[in-house]
Amino acid sequence: MTSQEDIRQIDFLSLKKAGYRGAVFDKDNCLTLPHRDVLVPELQDAWKSCRDTFGEGNVLIVSNSAGTYLDAGGIQSESVTHHLGVPVLFHKSFKPSYSCITAIRTYFSSIPDPIYDHELVVVGDRVFTDVVLANRMRMQSGSRRGLARGVDEKERFSTSEIGPQQLMGPSGPLAIWTTGVWEKESMLMRCLERSLVKAVERWSTPSSGELLDVNRFLKEEPTPADPPRKASVLELLISRLRRG
Repeated sequence: MTSQEDIRQIDFLSLKKAGYRGAVFDKDNCLTLPHRDVLVPELQDAWKSCRDTFGEGNVLIVSNSAGTYLDAGGIQSESVTHHLGVPVLFHKSFKPSYSCITAIRTYFSSIPDPIYDHELVVVGDRVFTDVVLANRMRMQSGSRRGLARGVDEKERFSTSEIGPQQLMGPSGPLAIWTTGVWEKESMLMRCLERSLVKAVERWSTPSSGELLDVNRFLKEEPTPADPPRKASVLELLISRLRRG
């Protein structure tokens, strides 16, 4: 797992070059304001880059609002697809349920060029849903790796800069946790999630084959230029005397 403020710091092209071919995104407070269907304006360029990089049909919205039983008649899903330009997954149970994971796999296996778990990036702002979802997929797919993958997968990675074993070791998706909040929501729970992540990072060590260096997939945030310094009163007087 890696974390960033929002999707503007994700280098989608580097992910694609490394062998990642598809992405699963949360919606609320990741791409849109909570309970809204329109993309946050500041994310326009990053979202276009993501869609252009992975291609049509390879980016999927998996929300715990749109696409669930709460979305009567699929009206919200249709609105989200219209505004964000990507499909919304219909699933019967909330993330991070195994039923939802099955629905994700069913979707990506049904597209013209199927995408496997370890070729996915899961992006979201919640640890207990989005990150846990990715980790469950990894745990499940670990024992299955190599069974449903043939020679075509080896050929697919032959053109990648980094091999699959270097990426994810034996299992599934890369989780990217977006820590920024566009509109305050469930702040107590978010605080608890941050504390839990810090504790895990402090006391645990990555397993063998685990991806260690994910910085190659992140963009450096531009350093803001220093604001122009205002001249002091003394400097202004000296400047006037010199001009005089």
